[in-house]
Amino acid sequence: MPAISASAPGKVILFGEHAVVYGRPAIAAPVTQVKAKAIVTANPRGAPGEIRVQAPGVGLESTLEALDPAHPLAAAIQGTVYALKVKRIPACTIRITSTIPVAAGMGSSAAVSVAVIRVLSAFLGHPLPDEKVSALAYEVEKIHHGTPSGIDNVVVTYARPVYFIKGKPIEVLEVERAFTLVIGDTGIASPTAAAVGEVRKAWQAEKSQYEAYFESIGAIAQSARQAIESGGVELLGPLMDANHGVLRKIGVSCAELDSLVVAARRAGAWGAKLCGGGRGGNMIALVPPARAEEIAKALAAAGAVRTITTVIK
Repeated sequence: MPAISASAPGKVILFGEHAVVYGRPAIAAPVTQVKAKAIVTANPRGAPGEIRVQAPGVGLESTLEALDPAHPLAAAIQGTVYALKVKRIPACTIRITSTIPVAAGMGSSAAVSVAVIRVLSAFLGHPLPDEKVSALAYEVEKIHHGTPSGIDNVVVTYARPVYFIKGKPIEVLEVERAFTLVIGDTGIASPTAAAVGEVRKAWQAEKSQYEAYFESIGAIAQSARQAIESGGVELLGPLMDANHGVLRKIGVSCAELDSLVVAARRAGAWGAKLCGGGRGGNMIALVPPARAEEIAKALAAAGAVRTITTVIK
């Protein structure tokens, strides 16, 4: 039996970080320049039901049986098997690779889960629909992030820009005019769960203040949706700047992110903001397409360890 493969893209949150956890809208888009990939190869010589899991990027090689059931990869595999009601999986090896930066707000964990769930369900002869793939990946996201909003698994699964409100039906955005982003990575690992947890503590201590912050971010996301769907790309820059300002008040930016945001604006970006959980990870800049390379160089000069240019369409 030939090897079967599946992949899933990275993602960026354009608007709505943190507030999305508290029921406000957020907008996210896939980044296809980076991806997670999973390959399943049958192992005719293996013992019945033996599944080997290889993730060389994190130094993992193990049987499924030896993995902690709470390990995210084990949870993704077992969740798929349970969903398909399969009693015994043919002996196989699942190999996972990824070019998505880890702990950088680009949906690495969700993309890995989606790729694994897709490839395993296909290997077992019953490819799961997107809705089920996303739901299973969300359960794994709880292991990674504690109280995830669900936006990562949704945008990574559907690989389309989405407008997302926790607990409500997914809305795929129609992008009237394509726009260009330059993503700048601070190189600082920042697990989303830690940032989300700290914001929750602050919210519990000052609920009225933080609810006001979240309302402001939600209103920005609503305005951004209107701009994206009407082709008003020029309006997105100031909205990004405003969103970053509120995120700074919430306390999830850092000196390195602020430095890259300022560098992008000075180099000619129309707007810029942190992206994801904050405290490190990535920022995004809305740029004139003709100046993308120049702005990417400015970000590198300001300390970005890598840049990615992507078009949202």
